[in-house]
Amino acid sequence: MRSIWNGAISFGLVSIPIKLVNATESHSISFRQIHLADGGRIRYRKVCELDGEEVSGAEIGKGYEEADGSVIPITDEDLAQLPLATAKTIEIMSFVPAEEIDPLQMDAAYYLAANGATAAKPYTLLREALKRSRKVAIAKFALRGRERLGMLRVVDDVIAMHGLLWPDEIRAPEGVAPDVDVTVRDAELDLADALMATLGEVELASLHDDYRDAVEAMIAAKAGGAFEPAEATVEPAGGQVIDLMAALEKSVRAAKASRGEGGGGAEDDAEAGAGAGAEVTPMRRRGGAGRKTSAAPKAVGGKKSTAASAKKTAAAAKTTSKKKSTTAKSGTAKSTSAKSTTAKSGTTKSTASKSTSAASAKKAGTAAGAKKAAAPRKRASA
Repeated sequence: MRSIWNGAISFGLVSIPIKLVNATESHSISFRQIHLADGGRIRYRKVCELDGEEVSGAEIGKGYEEADGSVIPITDEDLAQLPLATAKTIEIMSFVPAEEIDPLQMDAAYYLAANGATAAKPYTLLREALKRSRKVAIAKFALRGRERLGMLRVVDDVIAMHGLLWPDEIRAPEGVAPDVDVTVRDAELDLADALMATLGEVELASLHDDYRDAVEAMIAAKAGGAFEPAEATVEPAGGQVIDLMAALEKSVRAAKASRGEGGGGAEDDAEAGAGAGAEVTPMRRRGGAGRKTSAAPKAVGGKKSTAASAKKTAAAAKTTSKKKSTTAKSGTAKSTSAKSTTAKSGTTKSTASKSTSAASAKKAGTAAGAKKAAAPRKRASA
């Protein structure tokens, strides 16, 4: 790999000659700008805005533009005369636990390679010291015309350096978090934990850029003249009110299915604390705990049942008569028409009911006769 910077690591009084090598590379597909009419390349030329002439790289220098628009020329000699101790040195300032470094500060990554045989021993010493201490080194270095902050750590058997942003370059996250009060239920957290456990871990080496593969396949197809663009399916945008619990449960089931695992619903994975529903839509509970039970049949009352059966047909009157006799035998009915008789004997009540039905049958066999038969029973009970 080609080095982009040569210098030394300053470790106290120990100096370690090193070469700086890029640790990352971009695999993104780049496109050229073309003229749609004829496919010609569109190129950018550096032109002086005063005389309109194209300028070569050798004729281009640096300049600082002030607020009033005036430009102050800055030469490489001017920058070289500045007292920059880290111009050719990675100066280690301190050693700290890796957890103290905010990942937001992470920038570009580099490998530090020992430059020459004399650098092998001090290089290995620093590497092993970092390993045993389980700490990272914070250092300053200069690259591309500015002083930077870096973090040195061990990757396999190599010392790697991450460029760090200065603390004042990290913006405060003001106004980014939701500005409304949101309550998260324990049941929702349980399902989120179940989803996290189901998804498990992944080998980062197995991940790849699917979009880049699709772009490369499209380019190859167009080059062969056999590309037919398919209509992209656009899913509806967000903003819909959803059942959060149902979405979590469905996600857990889908994750289990993708991993080839069976099992029931997500309620089994988050049984503890899963009794409460989501805030948007209440959850449906399993079993019959939330179902309404059927109402118990009402007991046949004496007065109410007599008045109701008086309005029915003769056939209904006969049915009521049978129900009353059956109730009289069990001794549980509360018929008003036979309160006094029931106290003496349930059999006497049945006989009185039969005689009353016979008398009413002689007067009339129709529904009108049933109404007249009801009146004497009321007076008798009185």
